[in-house]
Amino acid sequence: MDGLVLETESTYRIAWQAAAKSMGHSLSDNFLLSLSGLNYQEVVQNLTAECGADFKPQTFNHAANCFWRDYVAVHGIKTRPGFTELLEFIIAQRKPFCLATNSRAVNVEECLDLAGIKTVFSTIITRDDVANGKPAPDIFLKAAQLLQVPINKCLVLEDSPTGIAAAAKAGAITVWVPSAPPVDPQTLALCDLVMPDLVETLATLRLEKPFKNGF
Repeated sequence: MDGLVLETESTYRIAWQAAAKSMGHSLSDNFLLSLSGLNYQEVVQNLTAECGADFKPQTFNHAANCFWRDYVAVHGIKTRPGFTELLEFIIAQRKPFCLATNSRAVNVEECLDLAGIKTVFSTIITRDDVANGKPAPDIFLKAAQLLQVPINKCLVLEDSPTGIAAAAKAGAITVWVPSAPPVDPQTLALCDLVMPDLVETLATLRLEKPFKNGF
């Protein structure tokens, strides 16, 4: 969801940097980019390591939520370029699809609502639906189960190294659409394809059988 379907990661960075500043800390853009795709527990661990033992996650979360809501109330949340056209293509091809995200269900519902696409996904798998979040493969295995499609016939679009690692472990076809540089060589090795954005992804999917297994 974040960074692939929705342009939310920039809104989170703004809110998190404001929250950190209010607590006497400073978070760089590069550090926040390194959190992309991680589950909540891993994010808290990294924030604590970055800010020090006196870091208070609950205080930070409350402040960040307030700053974030103030920001999106004014600016809203946009979908990523190419998303609407890609979705229309998938529907026209009668391919089953779903949203599979490391975010909690309550956050997913709020963000999709703010972006005006709350009803787009009839099937949504969140961190609440599985025992282990990404980079474990659970979320994508659950997605394949609900879609009733073998995992090796599922195409996973991901923007983060964490998500690509999860998709590769699950055995899916992996397409990496990085939300921000740099491109990690280890992640690159796990991908079937790397695309600069969803517009180019759609152009590739329009080709006849762009993947070896005939997706």
